[in-house]
Amino acid sequence: VWALIRALRRRWAAYKYRFVPWLALNLRRQRRTLRYVPESSQDKIISDEDVLETLLKTFKALFLNNFTRQADILALLPEVKRQYLELLTLEQKWSKVTSCNHGSQQVLSPEEVLLNTLGFTVRRDRSSLVSAGTGVFVTKGFVPKGTIVSMYPGTVYRTHEPIFFQSLGNPFIFRCIDGILIDGNDKGLSRSVYRSCRKRDQLGPFQMSDESWLTAYPQNPLAVGQYVNNCSHEKAANVCYQEFDVPGHFPVELKQYLPNIVYNHDIESHLRCVVLVTLRDIKQGEELFSNYYTLVR
Repeated sequence: VWALIRALRRRWAAYKYRFVPWLALNLRRQRRTLRYVPESSQDKIISDEDVLETLLKTFKALFLNNFTRQADILALLPEVKRQYLELLTLEQKWSKVTSCNHGSQQVLSPEEVLLNTLGFTVRRDRSSLVSAGTGVFVTKGFVPKGTIVSMYPGTVYRTHEPIFFQSLGNPFIFRCIDGILIDGNDKGLSRSVYRSCRKRDQLGPFQMSDESWLTAYPQNPLAVGQYVNNCSHEKAANVCYQEFDVPGHFPVELKQYLPNIVYNHDIESHLRCVVLVTLRDIKQGEELFSNYYTLVR
């Protein structure tokens, strides 16, 4: 009996922060876990331009690292191919491309690409909090304040779109300021829905999103934000969620690294993403802690 009670308490501790009745009854008792946003427009730790710049920089590095595997895409985008070849020349990577054509190029892991591009790596591991399960750690390098350190992956549901069955017992649903929901669960029905939507939106060789975050080895190493644990009295938040709408001019060849997809593709609107931005400098070995919810006044 006591084992069952302990199991239920652990489950509740993981889920309660996104449970609306609990939230309404406990705002005063949990003020340190709240981030007050007077207006939606003020929910910006860094600018959208900085978010876009970081994502493009990271995704381009991942694309170049696997350049020869992008042949089908580049065959349909000759101008884009020319631009990437020029970029490879500027970065003195011609030798790697040539050796790859002979089957001997050394391709870096996504984590190594992230380290070389942004100066740090992040990885899922056992949380430092008791009974918290999985957490996210900075495993190498140094992360300055105001840096994108991860992304929140998942299926994006707009208001009134069906998510009831996916939400049952699901602690990975993130609510945006405007009511948009992102289901970051990588198991069960949520996993099946995401994979189905991804196959639906594929255009020939062009992947409109990344599904590797559903595995233990995401090709976008930033796509681990759903496992960042909530802050506590012992562990203050060192990252904060920031919403970002992917612009229409986002390069089509780089969409294969976006860990989000819309549930209903018939709606014409920008893809909602959520990034986690550091609130202070974070050193190697530190675990990331966030606020699970935002209160808009």
